[in-house]
Amino acid sequence: MARQEVTFDEVAEAAISLRDDGARLSIDAVREALGTGSPNTIHQHLLAWRASQATPPEPPRADIPESVATVLSNWAQQFAHEAGAGVRDALAQSDSDMADLLAASQQLEAERDDLRAQLTGMTIARDQALATVSERDEDIQRLTVELRNARLVATEALVGKAKDQLAIEGKNEQLVDLRAQIERNVASQAAVSDARLTAEMELIGAVTARDNFESEIKDLRARLDASNAERSALRAEAEALRAQQ
Repeated sequence: MARQEVTFDEVAEAAISLRDDGARLSIDAVREALGTGSPNTIHQHLLAWRASQATPPEPPRADIPESVATVLSNWAQQFAHEAGAGVRDALAQSDSDMADLLAASQQLEAERDDLRAQLTGMTIARDQALATVSERDEDIQRLTVELRNARLVATEALVGKAKDQLAIEGKNEQLVDLRAQIERNVASQAAVSDARLTAEMELIGAVTARDNFESEIKDLRARLDASNAERSALRAEAEALRAQQ
């Protein structure tokens, strides 16, 4: 922020106080009394105050006739005016140069204050940037650690997957062997089943033949019993006839 410059009234008050105290009037004395202010600004206000305090000197009293005094006074004033024309022009030029110098100095001071303000802003921005960089460094370190941990986890997962794959391949081989064994057992059981079915069919045929034989035997027995009964009846009739004779 630009510094607050002193005013003409402040410089005039300080100059009057120094003059009343009998102190020497200077830019440094006024600045020390005010405690602040640009030397160029104080110098400009001090020149203006001195100009306002200056009083023209009283002309010396001449004990000569009034007419002569008037002529001499007019001549002296004209001579002084003509003689001091160059000095006045030089003083005017000097005052103009001083004013230009003061204006340039004030502009430089304003630019200096602006540069200070810009420097302060840049310093704040730099500190903020450094803080941001520090935070980014912390984030980068944290992300690096997380990435390293993620890589370790991924590596362990790949190793575990490889182990599982090897185990699966081993189990696949076991499954192939087991499937072949099951197929052999199924084929063997199918052969046994076919043999059993053939034996059962043969057994059924034998049972059927046996049943047929038993039926035929029963039929033959029935016929034999009938024949025996007829023979017994005939024998009984024959004995009865014999008995009648």
